[in-house]
Amino acid sequence: MAEAYIVAATRTAGGRRGGRLSGWHPVDLAAGVLDELVARARIDPAAVEDVIMGCVSQVGEQSTNIARNAVLASTLPESVPGTSVDRQCGSSQQALHFAAQAVMAGTMDVVIAAGVESMTRVPMFSASALPRKNGMGYYMSPRIRARYDGIEDFSQFVGAEMVARKYGLSRDALDQYAWRSHQQAIAATREGLFRDEVMAVQARTADEGGAGNGELHTVDEGIRFDASLEGIRGVKLLQEGGVISAANASQICDGASGVMVVSDRALKTFGLQPLARIHHMSLLGHDPVIMLEAPIPATLRALEKAGMKIDDIDLFEVNEAFASVPLAWLQATGADPARLNVNGGAIALGHPLGASGTKLMTTLVHALKHRNKRYGLQTMCEGGGMANVTIVERL
Repeated sequence: MAEAYIVAATRTAGGRRGGRLSGWHPVDLAAGVLDELVARARIDPAAVEDVIMGCVSQVGEQSTNIARNAVLASTLPESVPGTSVDRQCGSSQQALHFAAQAVMAGTMDVVIAAGVESMTRVPMFSASALPRKNGMGYYMSPRIRARYDGIEDFSQFVGAEMVARKYGLSRDALDQYAWRSHQQAIAATREGLFRDEVMAVQARTADEGGAGNGELHTVDEGIRFDASLEGIRGVKLLQEGGVISAANASQICDGASGVMVVSDRALKTFGLQPLARIHHMSLLGHDPVIMLEAPIPATLRALEKAGMKIDDIDLFEVNEAFASVPLAWLQATGADPARLNVNGGAIALGHPLGASGTKLMTTLVHALKHRNKRYGLQTMCEGGGMANVTIVERL
């Protein structure tokens, strides 16, 4: 089978809700990523054969095929098509899978996989809450309710608590992990480890009407450089008797990210230098009620299908939707904690939903390069009880 390679990977620094990216229309923010990928690869924009873009809340400014709209707002020619993907939090990781599959199948040579989410301008749950409020129904159909009797909604918050209980994770363990995420992100920022992956964009806040003040946004806004374990422990729990708080869960975030995926033929034709080779891709459906546990069986199956063991992987990116997810994953897989989310994760850096898949992959391939390591594995919990797994080899 033909190989697929990542030749460029970039992301915006995350923006807090109402923060330094809140003045950006998400289409224009995504367009900037497309332009940056083309510039980094030094490739003719017309050579891009498709743009596949993840986005969760595809309504309002993110509606009507945001991938195509991002192309039209970019410097790419009109001949470049685009399509939008929703696999919940794994949307842009799935975009990467689709891009790699097209290249490996031999039907395309140059594809951009990307993701975008403005959680400020299009709040989480907008795609389901707005229609429901206006009498247009809800996704929980009669047949789903019959199959999952007594379940009124598939809730990630309930799932996070269920995972914590199942794996015996205490509030203190979750808070300590959250503090670690901030410390890792602080260290990576101060050491300049994000410099190669982050594309500078003008800071634009909604309060300024999106005009901007000339400052560049290059540092993830969610990192709390003054974070203390005591402060994290003092944050109110989301539910009485639970263990999840806003401090040990991922941050609401605005951002965009993307990778360029190419074939052997494109490497030779355009003289491209690969960052990594796609080694394995798979995904798995799981219990939608506990929901967030899916990365565990998905990882174990992926390793089996790839003929690898957990210790063969040098670095892991497991999305920190809630601290209970990576902690349960570590417990079940036996992975080395020192290899996990080495530059911090979504608890510190933010989780811009549809952009997080290619965001994590961007961080992973750059971390492999910085540390001179070979194999990296990325996985994410996803709404509805699913998980993608991608294994890459640094070249």
